[in-house]
Amino acid sequence: MKITGITIYAIRLPLKQPFVISYHTYKDMPSIIVKLETDEGVVGYGEAVPDEHVTGETWEGTYQVIKHTLGPAILGINPMEIEKVHEIMDKLIYQAPAAKAAIDIACYDLIGKKLQVPVYQLIGGRYHEQFPITHVLSIGEPEKMATEAMEQVSKGYTSFKIKVGRDVNGDVARIKAVADSVKDKAVIRVDVNQGWQTAAATLKGIKALETVDIDWLEQPVRADDIDGMAFIRSHSTVSLMIDEGLKGARELKEIIQKNACDRINIKLMKCGGILPAVKLAYQAELAGIECQVGSMVESSIASSAGFHVSFSKKNITSVELTGPLKFTKDIGDLHYDIPHISLKDQPGLGVNIDEEILKELTVFEDVLKES
Repeated sequence: MKITGITIYAIRLPLKQPFVISYHTYKDMPSIIVKLETDEGVVGYGEAVPDEHVTGETWEGTYQVIKHTLGPAILGINPMEIEKVHEIMDKLIYQAPAAKAAIDIACYDLIGKKLQVPVYQLIGGRYHEQFPITHVLSIGEPEKMATEAMEQVSKGYTSFKIKVGRDVNGDVARIKAVADSVKDKAVIRVDVNQGWQTAAATLKGIKALETVDIDWLEQPVRADDIDGMAFIRSHSTVSLMIDEGLKGARELKEIIQKNACDRINIKLMKCGGILPAVKLAYQAELAGIECQVGSMVESSIASSAGFHVSFSKKNITSVELTGPLKFTKDIGDLHYDIPHISLKDQPGLGVNIDEEILKELTVFEDVLKES
């Protein structure tokens, strides 16, 4: 089997409501969809959702990297040789993890369909049967966030991620309001998205939240401040998670050496796809660190890829892959049984693509063929 054709779609996924975090407000989600075709007629789909604030990649730039650099290089390559695919990509361009993730995910979809097995069977087999879905609360006024939390509890949600990071005092009010509204009915996780910036400000926030039972506090300081995370951890009993501060194996090595966190948030868009995510999970397991698989608010394609990684690894104990639930239209049919997700045993990613919706959401596209 070899890759003979690549179609690249630049799309914008419509959100039900704006997604507000510390560093940006998203009115829709720009995404790049990659369709790989083979000489055997097998088709695989991948996705890149770049974030210039996290990976340094833009929507337009990622499209061009796939079109002019990565795409031409993998034409004629056997997608089952996934280590070789990554070696080719890594030699051509430094970093660009979201662009590489699109190729990686599409290759795994191809491999699973070729062998007629789900992707999770290719990376260790199924370990988990299901995961509870965490509802993510965008930054807003305390009362509005608390009301939304209560509404979601009535739908069966038992865990919430509270997005904060505007200012410590205001964020404390937001967190307390949500905690008071759900009381003992759900667990609370707080994601600062680097918004508190420093260890000093973070410790101030933690002090003010002593009466609130927080499951974990995620990325309060700047992404590259691993020392700051280690300092906070040594001066606090709150469980800490690193997100933006972890991209690949190099950062995780430093995190482990400095005992900088209790948990890490693996995202396929930050590390380069399924294969690098699996390697990070194993690296974390050796250090006794629990993992979560999160997302950049992706469609059914990349969300499904993240779930396959999650379901196959013992030390991945939580997931936050809720992108498809946030869209008015999605290009795939990943199914959620609120408040849980249970993967089916269909080949590849197990996602059927609606070509009509894909075309409708496409802003521009290109086709590459083997010469």
